[in-house]
This record gives sequence, C-alpha cells and structure tokens, in this order.
Amino acid sequence: MKILAFESTCDETAVAVVEDGRKILSDQVFSQADLHAVYGGVVPEIASRCHVESISLLTERALETAGIERKDIDAVAVSYAPGLIGAVLVGVNFAKAAALALGVPLIPVHHIRGHIAANYLAYPELEPPFLCLAISGGNTLLVDVKDYTDMEILGQTRDDAAGECFDKTARVLGLPYPGGKPIDELSRGGDDTKYVFPIGHVADHPYDMSFSGLKTAVINLVHNAEQKGEELDRASLAASFTRAVSESLVPRTIAAAKEKGRNTLVVAGGVAANSRIRADFKAAAEREGLRLYIPPLKLCGDNGAMIGAQGYYEYLAGTRAGSDLNACATMDLNASYGG
Repeated sequence: MKILAFESTCDETAVAVVEDGRKILSDQVFSQADLHAVYGGVVPEIASRCHVESISLLTERALETAGIERKDIDAVAVSYAPGLIGAVLVGVNFAKAAALALGVPLIPVHHIRGHIAANYLAYPELEPPFLCLAISGGNTLLVDVKDYTDMEILGQTRDDAAGECFDKTARVLGLPYPGGKPIDELSRGGDDTKYVFPIGHVADHPYDMSFSGLKTAVINLVHNAEQKGEELDRASLAASFTRAVSESLVPRTIAAAKEKGRNTLVVAGGVAANSRIRADFKAAAEREGLRLYIPPLKLCGDNGAMIGAQGYYEYLAGTRAGSDLNACATMDLNASYGG
C-alpha cells in the first residue's frame, strides 16, 4: 500500500511516499530555518506562506523521486494536530484536495504519533509494545505504546518543551536558530560539571517534567555575568545545560519502562538528535538490559515519511477523515479524529 503523506505543523514542508508503513519510497523536506533564523524563532505567518509556496512543487518532486504516478497512490495521510494553526491548515487543505482528486481515503495523523512511527521506518523489526520518550520543540511526553494506535501518556512537561529550552538557551548564548545543533556542537568542548542547573520535579507526578526553571536559570546566569562584566565559559555552560536536560529525561524514561514491564525503549523527535542524550540513553539501556531504538538523525526532525508510516497503521485501524477535517493547534495524543 502506497501512502502520499504531508507534514506542515511548523517550519518544515514535507511530502513523502511510504509503502506499507515501513519503506520510504520518497521523502522530500523543505526547511524554512534560514528564513526564521533572523528572528530567532519561527514566525507563524512566514511559515504558513512558505508552506503555500512550496507544497505543490514538493509533492510533484516526491512522486517523481518515488518513481510512481498519481494512479499508484492508495491513500493520503496528513498531520492535522498539534502545531502552528496556520501552518497545519496548509497541509490539511492540500491533503484534502489531493485525496478528493485521487479518489482515495484521507487519513488524519497526530504529529507526535508520527514521530514515534519514524522508528518503524528505521527498524523493520520494531513492534509494540514499548516505552517511548517523544522530545521535540513543542512537546515532551512519556508514552506507553501498547499497540500501533493504542497509547497511554504516562508523563509530560508541565510548561516548556525540552526543544524550546534548547532554542531559548541558544538565543541567550548568541547561537543561531534552531538551537539544538549549535548547542550540541558547542557543548562537546565543555565541562558539564562547571555550572549547576536545576532539574524540575512535579510533586506526586514522578513522570511529569518541567523545564521553565532550567530555562530561567540559564538566562539569569548569562544576564548576571553580562551585567558584572564576567566572562562565561560558554562551552561548559552548554555542556552543563545539556546534562541537566538529559538527567531530567533519561532516569524518568528508565523508571517508567520498569514500572510498565517494557524491555524496549524508543526515543523520538528532534531533540533525539542530541549526541549527549543519545549517548546517555545508550549507556542506561545497556546498564539496565533494555533494547534501545533511536531514529537516525534524518528521521528525528519533522518529515513526511513518519506521517506516512503512522498513517498506514491508522488506516489498518479504520481511521478515516472526510472533507470536514480541520487543523488543530493542540490535541491529546489519544484523541480520535473528530474527538
């Protein structure tokens, strides 16, 4: 089964063709990062307009690269929540038109479910159940994946997402947007014990997380140093910050896996590209005797292939959408279409 998939929830326009939920025939991504870098973050109006300008051409390129024609498409999948509402609307409306024109089913896909499914593309042997940590610019969740479409949220951030914290820390350090990669590169030359940062805890909710205090601590440290004319060890600050994020994520994930009796761990989302977090998860999994799956870097960020992968399993579960499908800025991971 060949699925034409669309992703436009933030600042990447992505179109892919995926076969049977596991094989990427084509995965085209146009990143707007350079357009937003001058502002230090995503400007929703610019993102939406850029999606409009690029999605049609990207679709043609995806079909051409896959070596198929329109008649070969069996279904259309689209990420319809959560995300920047104007940006999501572009992908949803284009996908609705494509499904109507092709006469094929339209499959709505939750963006975070797509990130989790990116691992199915990288690891053919991976099957539920497993414990997943989904970490991105807008979301941070601990999810017990019982089946391909049956998931339970065990914990999540109460405020900022881990990825947002990376971007804000990069900005205060004068690093370019998006901040994940620059901080990763800078931190490799630093001492991760030089600066002590807080690790958030939520009373009576051990799997919930908080990153606002960490973000504030970094900003205050940098501003105080500037006001006093003190020189900061930027590499060590980046390393200490990354360590604090990792120590907030890894132990919780391991504990949740043990509680649920899962011997397989999955990490997904843009922040999963961070080398320190990847290394810490690898060490923890080896220490605890757990199988670990982390997608290759090209599948960590937003892409259409992950939507096509999850779309396949949503299709098997009977999920369909009609012409009334709408974009949603926020939505629970387990909310059904129309729910």
